Amino acid sequence: MRDQAESLRLRLLKMQGKKEAKVMAVVSGKGGVGKSNFSLNFAINLSKKGHSVLLFDMDIGMGNIDILLGHSSKVSFIDIFEPDMSFQDIIKSGPEGLSYISGGTGLSNLFKLDRDKLDYLLNLLERLSLQYDYILFDMGAGITEDTLQFLLSVHEIFVITTPEPTSMTDAYSMMKFICSKENNADFYLVVNRAQSTEDGVSTLKRLSQVMKQFLLKDISLLGFLPDDRIVNKAVSRQIPFSIFEPKSKISISLAELTDRYLNGLPNDLEKKKPASFITKLRTYFSER
Repeated sequence: MRDQAESLRLRLLKMQGKKEAKVMAVVSGKGGVGKSNFSLNFAINLSKKGHSVLLFDMDIGMGNIDILLGHSSKVSFIDIFEPDMSFQDIIKSGPEGLSYISGGTGLSNLFKLDRDKLDYLLNLLERLSLQYDYILFDMGAGITEDTLQFLLSVHEIFVITTPEPTSMTDAYSMMKFICSKENNADFYLVVNRAQSTEDGVSTLKRLSQVMKQFLLKDISLLGFLPDDRIVNKAVSRQIPFSIFEPKSKISISLAELTDRYLNGLPNDLEKKKPASFITKLRTYFSER
């Protein structure tokens, strides 16, 4: 009965001409650069602008979105495959109307998508894509065979780096690997923990030039966020920094960055209409 009701809801949304959500993945070449903090606070900023947003913690078994929110979720992404569990049971409410799905923590068993789980998940994502304006996947460290398919299917990939040389090198390596699989990937670069405007701008330009020189790839330079001690305080209090101190330097910078994204960057005008995330995802998984 539940599946029939959800299928009917999906058909009604399609009949009403509901557009598929813009789907983004947030990645970093190395851990500890503030990727999940960016994902959470960027999603909150999109919600503040009146958009319906679903944040999906894809760091299965090691997720921290719910921790950053000060919540202890009893259910996570993998519980969706339990017989009596619906996807509405695992979607939780966050600040500013944000919806999120926990990746879970301390899971003892490794998670792997088999064919039945994959088919179920694809149907689930198709429904969700018609219920939200934006879906953000906060990806885990590294790339697995499963997560690669997601990265190749999303509309945009946000790459988070810092001015540290090792972070920049790892961010470049991440983009290079993805480009080797899908050269049409749309990258948005964000520099976190910039010590100054010059530091942030320089890092953006250097990575952009390297991508252009060695991969013949143009990337979108979304902006930089300043190094701000308020972030550590917010994390300790388990409150997103954009909520904890909205007038802090980093909160103001992120609000400006969000506006810049929503208003469109200059090279966004040259981009073609994105293909369906669900269609691409089904295609990639069927070719495995």
